[in-house]
Amino acid sequence: MKDAFGLPQSLLILGGTSEIALATARRLITRRTRTVWLAGRPSPALEQAAEHLRGLGADARTVAFDALDPESHEPLFGKVFAEGDIDMVLLAFGVLGDQARDEQEPLAAVRVAQTNYTGAVSAGLVCARALQAQGHGSLVVLSSVAGERARRSDFIYGSSKAGLDVFAQGLGDALYGTGVHVMVVRPGFVATRATAGLPRTGPATTPEGVATAVERGLRRRSETVWVPGALRYAMSALRHTPRPLFRLLAV
Repeated sequence: MKDAFGLPQSLLILGGTSEIALATARRLITRRTRTVWLAGRPSPALEQAAEHLRGLGADARTVAFDALDPESHEPLFGKVFAEGDIDMVLLAFGVLGDQARDEQEPLAAVRVAQTNYTGAVSAGLVCARALQAQGHGSLVVLSSVAGERARRSDFIYGSSKAGLDVFAQGLGDALYGTGVHVMVVRPGFVATRATAGLPRTGPATTPEGVATAVERGLRRRSETVWVPGALRYAMSALRHTPRPLFRLLAV
């Protein structure tokens, strides 16, 4: 069960090799978390991540998960929840894609959308129902400021995150009063291996910075968390910027 400050004793990560997710797991393990499930495609990296968390004192387990195979989600997560209550589910999987290539290869663009949105809808609903059945828990969804307004440089990725963000907000409203807390996390540019070499736009953060914000949001039982926090105001201004001007600002 979660403690009085909303921090979980057990954690299920969807996207078990995500640098942001693992930074969050490390931070929560230093607080209270003792059991961590890492769900992801079987790989040496997934096993190494679990071994690393075991070295920090957690009972870390891995489970095979494919966002692009929604028919497997219900039986898979049913088995995980059958092992014991899960206090927090962190939905952290996703792909950036390659905007220039994806515009020319529609099937590649579809894969981005299916991974980031369709797969998240399936996994999110399955886990939300399991959390509701046990009567408590948090579903933390890693969204992105890229979903706030389409930019020329990443509108395929951004559109998938926009869909995810709206879905998570609606799911939070649907679960309000059930004991299940949904928190949407909107980071700006996060310096990870996946973003190495990409141009930075706006304030940047790190996986550890996002992890800190997630912990703070859990303690406050926030519904939306911006990382860095100042992005809330910057994106509010950009959201209302006239489109001709926005085209010049957001390349």
